[in-house]
Amino acid sequence: MLVCSCNFITAKEIEDTIVALLDEDCWQLIVPSKVYHAMAKRGRCCGCFPNVVDIIIRTTERYHLEHPSTEAEMFDFMSRLKRFHEEQRRADIERRQKSHRAA
Repeated sequence: MLVCSCNFITAKEIEDTIVALLDEDCWQLIVPSKVYHAMAKRGRCCGCFPNVVDIIIRTTERYHLEHPSTEAEMFDFMSRLKRFHEEQRRADIERRQKSHRAA
């Protein structure tokens, strides 16, 4: 099925790219722009992005059902997520402080 008529990308190509990204890191956040970047394409009209999101969700769910995770992998993901949130929070605080400086 043709998903993106601007770039002539099929659902199978998108699914294969998503699986390849998940093989690299099964807990990464995958968004349409990341999929297109991995395929060396770019969104032109971006009308296909809602369909790509549906494919991402469906493919990711199927991937995780076929590849059961261990407790260690889940814990590693949660610690990475917590670290990411702390770093983003620190960056927000630093940004606010810098913007309130007089000089």
